[in-house]
Amino acid sequence: MNATTNPESGAGSAPTPSYVDDRLAHWAVATPDGESMTYGQRSWTWAEWNERVRRAAGGLQALGIGRGDVVAFLDKNHPACVEVSMAAGSLGAANAIINWRLAGDEIDYAVNDSGARVLVVGTELMPQVEKIRDRLTTVEKVIEVTPEGDEGDEYEAWLASSAAVPRPADVDPDDVCLVMYSSGTTGRPKGVLLTHTNMVQHTLNAHDGWEFEPGDKSMVAMPLFHVGGSSYVLFGIHDGIPSIMTREPDGASLAGAILGGANRTFLVPAVLAQVLQTGADAVQLFGALKSYTYGASPMPLPLLRAAMEAWPDTDFIQVYGLTEVAGVATHLLPEAHKDPDHPERLTSAGQPVPGVEVRIVDPATLEDLPVGEHGEIWLRTPQLMKGFLGKPEETAAVITEDGWFRTGDMGKVDDEGFVFVEDRLKDMIISGGENIYSPEIERVLAEHPSVMEVAIIGVPDDRWGESVKAVVSLKPDTSATEDELIAWCRDRLAHYKSPKSVDVIEALPRNPTGKILKRQLRAPYWAGRDRGVN
Repeated sequence: MNATTNPESGAGSAPTPSYVDDRLAHWAVATPDGESMTYGQRSWTWAEWNERVRRAAGGLQALGIGRGDVVAFLDKNHPACVEVSMAAGSLGAANAIINWRLAGDEIDYAVNDSGARVLVVGTELMPQVEKIRDRLTTVEKVIEVTPEGDEGDEYEAWLASSAAVPRPADVDPDDVCLVMYSSGTTGRPKGVLLTHTNMVQHTLNAHDGWEFEPGDKSMVAMPLFHVGGSSYVLFGIHDGIPSIMTREPDGASLAGAILGGANRTFLVPAVLAQVLQTGADAVQLFGALKSYTYGASPMPLPLLRAAMEAWPDTDFIQVYGLTEVAGVATHLLPEAHKDPDHPERLTSAGQPVPGVEVRIVDPATLEDLPVGEHGEIWLRTPQLMKGFLGKPEETAAVITEDGWFRTGDMGKVDDEGFVFVEDRLKDMIISGGENIYSPEIERVLAEHPSVMEVAIIGVPDDRWGESVKAVVSLKPDTSATEDELIAWCRDRLAHYKSPKSVDVIEALPRNPTGKILKRQLRAPYWAGRDRGVN
């Protein structure tokens, strides 16, 4: 049953939302004293949380933020990020959520690219921001937020001094409310513009096939800078179900949330692998989860089978999607995980969620391909982004005139519409749920004085799905060790983007036109794997 029609949760009687903050406002009236969000030692009722959002809107409005403006948020997971997103959205503005794991140069690029006028920064990240403050040319105001909200917290003081304001009448559901940064073809991140309509439609569509029940609590552990986190947090808000947010998805935080009653969650497969490796106590604790939704990176089949065996009473749901469609486009539901007649579908991404159309297209001829044939996956849905920020040509390259989105992912569908994602047309590596674009790393490694040419590839990793490998050839009469090249990258890039291993070879393989044959480089590592994504 669809959670949006669950009468026991009250969601079925709630009005259909048009804006991301509509359901929060509804529960503030319908169940004002009910628990809405818990974070660390703090917890808020629906009425309290809605009041905080309205005050944040008033505070932003007092700083001159209005329709079409952008603010930015840089911190680990924090309810303040959701508050700023909803507050900015209610003013017709957008929140650009910056990946806190980025290096300084990457942070200033994203903040400047977004055009953010206000920047909310976590205490732990303030030293990085102070180093680049003079380069943040559009930022007029920086507000510091602490994890605990203790006395002296600048964000809390700003909130307390701000007047609560309603949504202005001129705000439209097609206004952009989120800017999520996704790797781009130039090796620099692209700002994906997501509207209220995109996010609301995603909440309605991706919620299909499973339900919250009375007494349930949602664990929000995916990073909010990832579309998986910022989309998933809306589910509990939509249904009026309490959420427990962890600052990071580490074992202790996840265990604490489960002990606090959280029994539904969405996490990357790497977290599940970590739990299984921790020991019997951790496995038993995670058995309390009613549902475990996983996605954002491939799930190695041995890991999935081990998890299903360890937690036979847990419903497993796989999701496939992209930032450009606000998150989930297809899902593999619990019954499909347990279908004895189609064990091969465990390697599929499931069927399209409601409101999503799928085509498999020959990328060369742009003609539709029949069932079972391998081509590019195209999607059409109301969840589709408004475009890439400031990049109309790149937007036009991926969205057709009749509204189809070219995902860049390659795959096929079977006779019942199950989608198999088998390869990537675009050169992306997905490690632990993070999208990593090879040219960005190649650009950095190519600057090393000993490197003549370089190719970055994704290789199988039983914990992270994929890990980053560099294959390099060196200039004559020079030398460089694996550790030296990795350290070179770590000094200039976020650690998760830096290669975990380096192969030094005499020359990179190329085709007759000179293009490096990455498929040939990847082939030995992916041979015999159940999954073809490489």
